[in-house]
Amino acid sequence: MTKKAAKKKASKKVSPKKLDSKQQTMESLVELIRITSTVVPDDVFKAITTAAKNEEKNTIADYAMGIIKTNIDLAKYKSQPLCQDTGTVIFYIYHPPSFHQTPFKELIKKSVTLATKKGYLRQNSVNSLTGENAGTNLGEGHPSIHFYEHKGSEVEVKLVLKGGGCENVSAQYSLPDTTLGAGRDLEGVRKVILDSVHKAQGKGCGPGALGVCIGGDRADSSYFAKKQLLRKLDDKNSHKDLDKLEKEIVETCNKLGIGPMGFGGKTTLLSCKITSANRVPASFFVSISYMCWAFRRQGIVMNKNFAIKKWLY
Repeated sequence: MTKKAAKKKASKKVSPKKLDSKQQTMESLVELIRITSTVVPDDVFKAITTAAKNEEKNTIADYAMGIIKTNIDLAKYKSQPLCQDTGTVIFYIYHPPSFHQTPFKELIKKSVTLATKKGYLRQNSVNSLTGENAGTNLGEGHPSIHFYEHKGSEVEVKLVLKGGGCENVSAQYSLPDTTLGAGRDLEGVRKVILDSVHKAQGKGCGPGALGVCIGGDRADSSYFAKKQLLRKLDDKNSHKDLDKLEKEIVETCNKLGIGPMGFGGKTTLLSCKITSANRVPASFFVSISYMCWAFRRQGIVMNKNFAIKKWLY
């Protein structure tokens, strides 16, 4: 056998087996879960690094930020979850017309089970009535999957892993709130957001990030607040007044002295993102979705074969 023929034969032996569309989709989804669980997005890493530099040296806050940074490095290096609570698994899928949602949803569920088996997700999902844990992260309402049709020709999948600790300190207010002197205006909104951060203290694994919705009904208000966590931390709100309020909230909260993990310091919040939704005259809800420093949010654009074409964060 000539050297050329041997090389050709060897290349055939090591060439990867072509995946069918279902296998390729699952491979992409499992990789999305792995990266989301183990690597903080670039915008979050930048914000945490900047915050760490702002803390006074040799303080508890400085020590806490150091531990957070070490945790981030180790999780990425070992490809292990950033936190033992990998949280509620929330998918947002943006797809072109004529896209078949049902089979894609089933592939998401299979991918979640496989990612759990591989250790990228903890066995966190339990039956609320019986306490039973199937060990698959599958059950009624979990994972949480949302589909949206868009004008693009490609499929985009965004994923948020929302920890239970930060979810516990998320809040919803109904204005007016007489105890806080908060009326039905942006000043009232500012007061309740600050109150939610003050009440959270270090319980939400700060420094945290906020997603806020002004208005909507009880359910949609919370839903839109959580969707604000899909925004990049360094973006700018297109609404002038909300952009100003976002900046004011972060600046004010970072002067409260709560600091990382509630140990005191200059970094209580990394960001605040605010949106609004129409409401009926009788109601004025303000919903605040709190996200911990382990800001697990990532997204991919898939090509026509459902391989990963681009990372979104």
